[in-house]
Amino acid sequence: MRSAYSRTGVQTTEELAGFPRMLDVLRGTFALRDGIAGKPCLDFGYYANVLDLGNNVGLAISTDGVGTKIMVAEAMRKYDTIGIDCIAMNVNDVICVGAEPIAMTDYVAVQDADPEMLSQLAVGLKRGAELAKISIPGGEIAQLRELVNGIDVVGTCVGLVAIDRIITGERVQAGDAVVGFASSGIHSNGLTLAREVLLGEQTSRLFAHVPELGRTLGEELLEPTRIYVDLAMRLIADTDVRAMMHITGDGFLNLSRLNAPIGFRIEQLPEAPAVFGMIAGAGKISAADMYLTYNMGIGFCAIVPEADVERALAIARECEIPAWRIGTCTDDPERIVDIVPARLRSLGGHLESY
Repeated sequence: MRSAYSRTGVQTTEELAGFPRMLDVLRGTFALRDGIAGKPCLDFGYYANVLDLGNNVGLAISTDGVGTKIMVAEAMRKYDTIGIDCIAMNVNDVICVGAEPIAMTDYVAVQDADPEMLSQLAVGLKRGAELAKISIPGGEIAQLRELVNGIDVVGTCVGLVAIDRIITGERVQAGDAVVGFASSGIHSNGLTLAREVLLGEQTSRLFAHVPELGRTLGEELLEPTRIYVDLAMRLIADTDVRAMMHITGDGFLNLSRLNAPIGFRIEQLPEAPAVFGMIAGAGKISAADMYLTYNMGIGFCAIVPEADVERALAIARECEIPAWRIGTCTDDPERIVDIVPARLRSLGGHLESY
């Protein structure tokens, strides 16, 4: 059965038949840097790749965008937060390999180069850069009237990590703890589905105050994606952190990206923010589809030895990010993710109820 998200017209990775073929072709470029600086250390599919620059220096690199959250900004004529989202979506991936983000370039494609829109966008990019402690040394603005209807915002972020300190989860062991860190809300995934079920064709609903949210629906959907850079750098410095995962599309299935034959038993979760209940109710969306599409209140995870859980939680408090010990790693070569509170278990890239 197709997921609720795919029924909106968004194809999941497994439905994109051409995607593996594209990767096979591009993987052939790795050998072009054999014996010289810049050879990729990882295969495709992790949060970021790392280029070996020599002398144990690695350059982490990742590209991501804001997606259709921009359409909410367009409807509200409010562009001063989506720049934060662009920064967040990129730096939050780069830190997953243990790298410290240092810079991001942006690519902004527009139908019309509206000065006010671009000015607001720049404000958000600058604020995101401040939160992530990175520079924005360059970028591109492309006016594509025949191609773009509105605006699209994408970034490419780089960071530094010692080659022998790259984190991909290979040291994770059964019995290690999964610590979850709160999201700020919907972040930048699942907005196509959220807009379809909450708005339909009535964008005026964005301006309506929603009591259970304590603000307008538009303000809730535009809440910027939380940036976890400071948290991650402290975890790396002060704990034996063995893996970090940015929880985006596919939800907790992101845990199984790790380079280890490990499964995950998610044993307890905080109450999901109200916006997720609104989406599920309005669209009659199953728990499986919700947990496959959204972060459900947990935007980032770290795996640490049990002995480091309290320190990880203390670091989160210092960073003013709510955090919980949400689960345990299991010895499981099939890498099954079991979300006990929702009675869901991963099966072939999907979640099934039990």
